[in-house]
Formats: sequence, C-alpha cells, structure tokens
Amino acid sequence: MTALLSVRGLTRSYYGVQALRGVDFDVAAGTITALIGPNGAGKTTAFQCISGVVPPDGGQVVFGGMDITGWRADRVTGAGLTRTFQIARGISRLSVLDNLMLYAADQPGERLATALLGGGRAAEEAARVRAVEVARRLNLLHVANNPAAALSGGQKKLLEIGRALMASPRMILLDEPIAGVNPSLAEEIAEHLRGLRDDGITFLVIEHHMDLIARLCDPVIVMAEGRRLTEGSFSQIAANPEVQEAYMGSRTWA
Repeated sequence: MTALLSVRGLTRSYYGVQALRGVDFDVAAGTITALIGPNGAGKTTAFQCISGVVPPDGGQVVFGGMDITGWRADRVTGAGLTRTFQIARGISRLSVLDNLMLYAADQPGERLATALLGGGRAAEEAARVRAVEVARRLNLLHVANNPAAALSGGQKKLLEIGRALMASPRMILLDEPIAGVNPSLAEEIAEHLRGLRDDGITFLVIEHHMDLIARLCDPVIVMAEGRRLTEGSFSQIAANPEVQEAYMGSRTWA
C-alpha cells in the first residue's frame, strides 16, 4: 500500500531530555493505523512534530509526497493533514455549529477586500452548510444549537473530530478519541471512524483502550523510549516479547 505519511529519523528534545530518538514509520493511505506504547514513549511528541505544533530538532516528515518538516500547523492543515487533541478544545460558550464553522477550510476572516466583494457572506454560508453536513454525519445535528459546554464527554469527542473534518482533510491524527467515553458512545465513535475511512480518510490513532485498537486498527505501530519498536497486526504485537517487556511496569497502554 502507498504511504501517505512517512516519518524518518524524527528527533525532539525538551530541556535536554530526548523525547524522540530517531523515529521511523509509515502510514499507508486508507488505513486506521494505531500508534501505541507505554507512557513516555514519545507518541504525543510525534503528533506535535508531525502536525506542526512544535518543530522537530531533526529528521523528516513527508505527507502526500511533500516534505512538510517544520511547517506551521496552519500550513500542515492546509495540506490536508489535521489532528484532534486528547482534551477537546471547543469554545464552551459557542454552539456546536459555530464551533464547527470556526474550522472551515479557506475561512476568509475579516479581510476588507473579501467583505467589499461580498465573498465573506458567501464563505460564511458555505461554512454553515459544511458544518450542518458534518454535524449530521457525526450524529450531532440534534444538539447543533447547544453550547459546547452542555455536551457529554463523548459528544465533545465527536465535536473534536468534526472540527478536524471541517478542514476537508486527507488524514487525521486522533489523540485518544474514546478516553473517558462510555462504551456505547465509544462504539459509535469507532463506527464513525470506519465510515470515514471507507470514504477515503486515513487515520493515525493514539489510544490506550486495547480492545478498541484490536477491533479497529491495522496495522499497529509500537513506540518505546522515543523510537519505533515494532509494527504488525494487533495479534502479532501482543505476542511480541519485546512489546511485552516494554510494557512491563506500565499500568496502561497509552
């Protein structure tokens, strides 16, 4: 399968501590790939560097054939790669619909030329149409006018995914999409991800619920101590002695 995302030799240190020590992995187009490892393995730092939140110290990130190493987050998003966060980042006082509209692709903002030409109003209406479409897709339409603060934990996770979808991405980095979510809604989120994958969106998922990883993700990439340890199907990595040793003393797979 063709690699949509390729990470080579990625390094990053914080205050002299190496969080990434030369990470290498590929994510094939059309997959839901898991990125797992014990606490402190470097998974979130890898997400930060790939998505442009922080620059890597070294290495290379290639997305869709483009070298995006060190790009700012907004430019990475514009290229079709976006991410969610473990803690939902919605603006609590705004409605679900308004939260989605804030992340529409090609947002014109308050530019004078756009306003004079009437493009601002047209873009706002296009964003609203897209937001309604995304809300309907994620079963959030019935709470579209509710403030984000009123949503359940699982609905906030769906809103976070919806915000990523507003940018019309080719790939989404998902950071613990079912953390703190009840089992029934967690399964609903999994079904949404399968459907979005079938519609052509690729996912790289950090998640510590191994039952979800086993049912949803293939392949599974394992990190430990800032490096890629191994990769394979869930059954292969679960039976791998190196993986078992890496997790010894860790209470959760996170």
